[in-house]
Amino acid sequence: MATFTARDSDGSTMRREESTGLASLDAILTGLRAGDNVVWRVDTVEQYVPFTSAFLAHAREIGERIMYFRFADHAPVLPIDDPIVDVHETHPSLGFENFITEIHRIITAIGVGGYYVFDSLSDLSHTCYSDRMIGNFFRLTCPYLRRLDTIAYFAMYRYVHSYHSTVPIGDTTQILLDVYSHRGVGYIQPRKVEGRSSATMYGLHRRDGDDFAPVTESSVTARVVASSPWPGLPSASYRMVGVWDKVFLNAEAVLEQYERGEIDEDACSDVFSEIVALVITREQRMRALAEKHFSLADIISVWKRMIGTGLIGGKSVGMLLARAILHRRDAKWDEVLELHDSFFIGSDVYYTFLVNNDCWWERQRQKDPETFLDGNDAVRARMLAGSFPEYIVRRFTDMLEYFGEVPIIVRSSSLLEDNFGNAFAGKYDSEFCINRGSLERRLERFLDAVRRIYASTISDEALNYRKTRGVLDRDEQMALLVQRVSGSPNGGYFLPHLAGVAFSFNPYAWNAAIDPSAGMMRIVTGLGTRAVDRSDDDYTRIVALNAPELRPESSFDEVRKHSQKRVDVLDLEKESFTSLHFLDLVKSAPGLPIERFASRDVALERQMRQAGTDRGPIWVPTFDPVFSATDFVPTIREMLSTVRDAYGSEVDIEFTANLERDGRYTINLVQCRPLAVHGADFDSAPVPEIADDAVVLKSHGGVIGHTRTIRIARIVYIPSRRYSALPEPKRYLLARAVGRVVRACAADGADSGGVMLLGPGRWGTSTPSLGVPVTFSEINTVAVMCEIDTMHEGLVADLSLGTHFFNEMVEADLVYIAHFSGMDGNLFREDVLLAQANALERLAPEDAGWADCILVVDAPSGGFLLHANARAQTAILYTSP
Repeated sequence: MATFTARDSDGSTMRREESTGLASLDAILTGLRAGDNVVWRVDTVEQYVPFTSAFLAHAREIGERIMYFRFADHAPVLPIDDPIVDVHETHPSLGFENFITEIHRIITAIGVGGYYVFDSLSDLSHTCYSDRMIGNFFRLTCPYLRRLDTIAYFAMYRYVHSYHSTVPIGDTTQILLDVYSHRGVGYIQPRKVEGRSSATMYGLHRRDGDDFAPVTESSVTARVVASSPWPGLPSASYRMVGVWDKVFLNAEAVLEQYERGEIDEDACSDVFSEIVALVITREQRMRALAEKHFSLADIISVWKRMIGTGLIGGKSVGMLLARAILHRRDAKWDEVLELHDSFFIGSDVYYTFLVNNDCWWERQRQKDPETFLDGNDAVRARMLAGSFPEYIVRRFTDMLEYFGEVPIIVRSSSLLEDNFGNAFAGKYDSEFCINRGSLERRLERFLDAVRRIYASTISDEALNYRKTRGVLDRDEQMALLVQRVSGSPNGGYFLPHLAGVAFSFNPYAWNAAIDPSAGMMRIVTGLGTRAVDRSDDDYTRIVALNAPELRPESSFDEVRKHSQKRVDVLDLEKESFTSLHFLDLVKSAPGLPIERFASRDVALERQMRQAGTDRGPIWVPTFDPVFSATDFVPTIREMLSTVRDAYGSEVDIEFTANLERDGRYTINLVQCRPLAVHGADFDSAPVPEIADDAVVLKSHGGVIGHTRTIRIARIVYIPSRRYSALPEPKRYLLARAVGRVVRACAADGADSGGVMLLGPGRWGTSTPSLGVPVTFSEINTVAVMCEIDTMHEGLVADLSLGTHFFNEMVEADLVYIAHFSGMDGNLFREDVLLAQANALERLAPEDAGWADCILVVDAPSGGFLLHANARAQTAILYTSP
């Protein structure tokens, strides 16, 4: 029986004898030591119980308690009503991260020197179905227990698991023993005893009561060891199949039986539900949709295109689910939708990457709202330089060989992403890979892309979003979706003809002819990044799907001015993502079917000829030809309504489209997610008579958000002339100050009303000459955001529709107003605000130096009221009597 010196809870030292509770076994192992993790490899859990019972007797003898982690379906391995056994029931079905976090929380609370018994690790297979995750669990938990000088018992079933769990467990544990039963007699054989050795330690030992004796006869040893059926060499190909693949191989066999007519559909249902929870989702609402619209064959086909194990994430699920809904509704979608041949990198690969690159523990600290941003830069650097297991790299290579030298995109697909309640729009990275050159070079570029996406999970923007949405503590794993980029090469560039986003609900009904329930579309030529990323110095085409011919512009000159100027493309020669002017693209890409989606600027061509500078046809990407000559708009509208009806909620989609030579088109549906539309009605609330001198702001046009009246407790205003006088570096500093002031406003008097933010040009711009470069996370607590066009003469409200920034406005349920100062009837009485006392110093004393540029106006005694009517496209801010 060995002894060691441990720390007591008060920091003093104490001596405690450690033992298995079986003196003869202690002699074989030359005793247990502080920090030992002991793994018992058994055929049945009943073989584990005699050793846990002896350990319990030892603990009772020396006055210690045992912490028993109960998570398996098998019978308890300790008496759960014993007064010295503290049973901690944990639930792996809630997700790996929740499970391990709860266990580590309990271990931390117990502190130094605890005694622990775990249920069989093999039973974790029933919930995570992944040998890799069992290995990850042990690699994280075993060293933690060792640092705390504990003794911990684990069990696992022999010959059940692949090397993905057996190798990390064998490498990490201090003691590993095989337990056998043969003809009613028990045997043990130590396989690893770290730091200890003896002449007979690693031989087979027969148990007789509490005594163990070496087995010297080779014939007996052979019979005992052979009593546990030998499955083959661990390195053999047929031993590479783990629990995960066995489940799917069984599902495939069930499907084949069904297709042969040997079993009915009901016989497939249990297998189907099981694998839906494995790869698709465990979230109740999405799971119900998946089980309704996917088939067993659909899920098996996903498995065959998976790398690693785990869930495929929200973005992958949304894309597959929308396609399944459409294909099952009408066979015509088989012709309209471009086939996809995507691959899915399971969420367990992300966890393994974190564990292998020593990033797990730091990521766990990000669940604390007080410290969630601490140390992120160092962790991000490790992730960007991280390595992948060889078997994963091999599968990545196979995938790249399948695609060949064509562009692909690696897209984030986290568990929470694109789900009901949380869009995560633009919070995680997606990466284009030009994918040219040698296989080795393409692989390294691909690995870099994966690393960058993994690192984006701990970006300040993503973590701030999770904090705001109240999901910092949720199990957030990153799966990946790898897709072939839709499009074709033209003049050294790769691009689709059309791309965009579409909403089943139109929040910007600027004309009485627009039906909000018909939806809207934001469309561009080239890559869809120009549609989803906010471009403050460019335009896109916004289309009301029930009235695509309607445009706010009254002349072609205005159409030209508000048309798309730059196109996002992949430069195949430079192997990079880039943007170029639309007219430059037209010149360098003669194969582009420009006449199918652009209009001739006849008036400008005539002017050029008259000026003697005839440059030939001048094209403007109006998209009128494709709208008038095809059923493209009705098709998008039908696509949205079909998916919306199936989801039972509004949705938004991302798509690309390519125009065929025969006049047809194909649509590649690349993303679908639920759209959170708050109060999606357009009832006109009556506005009382308002005295002229009570009006602060009156605006027509550019009102987005459902109709409502809001009591405004405080206005934060950035005067244009003061902001425009700042040099560019100070504009960034002011943006950070605005964020702090908005947070201070939210913390002060939150119940008295909302905050209205007014400023010049665009909020959230990346170009300080066009507005204030705040991030949305800095201002997401405001109730109203108003942009005044004093710095941005070309400001139009629809610039943000469909972008990631717009998705955040929708989720935050705020009112957006674009105030056009030159429009008849519009009014902004700046003097009313400038005449008020500035509450900046009281609310944010550290930013008092910005008092000339940031005006914080507390509402007068009657308060400010804002009435916004989205249907009438009017907003009025006034003082209440």
